Amino acid sequence: MNTEHSVSALLVGEFDIQDRLILREVFRKRGWRLLEAQDRNRAMLHLARDAVQVVVTEFDPPYATWKTLIQDLQRRGLPSQLVVTSRAGDASLWAEVLNLGGYDLLLSQPLDREELERAIVSAARHAGTAPGTWRAGLPG
Repeated sequence: MNTEHSVSALLVGEFDIQDRLILREVFRKRGWRLLEAQDRNRAMLHLARDAVQVVVTEFDPPYATWKTLIQDLQRRGLPSQLVVTSRAGDASLWAEVLNLGGYDLLLSQPLDREELERAIVSAARHAGTAPGTWRAGLPG
């Protein structure tokens, strides 16, 4: 595994099995680290102890919304970027995600591997560091 170009991400929500398998496959093949949390409380525990560049969440994860997760990231001053997935959405939802501080909105479900990989790499770079330079919760 080439850790020089590693990405660390947190998956939040109860993604359907097909999307979860696609996410795991993409991360495994790239040698990236994928943490998983079923709900907001578990996500906050991970974020308190793990350096995570990208948070990937469903449009409405259990016990929270993507908006709550953006607020949590901003309130804690975490540089992690939020990528939202949605089965149904349009340009107005994408604009809302961006305007409220999210990084991207992935609409196709099951998730498209190439689109997912592009969004993760881009979001990790946007988190303030190139992949591989994220250490101990601090950029660069």
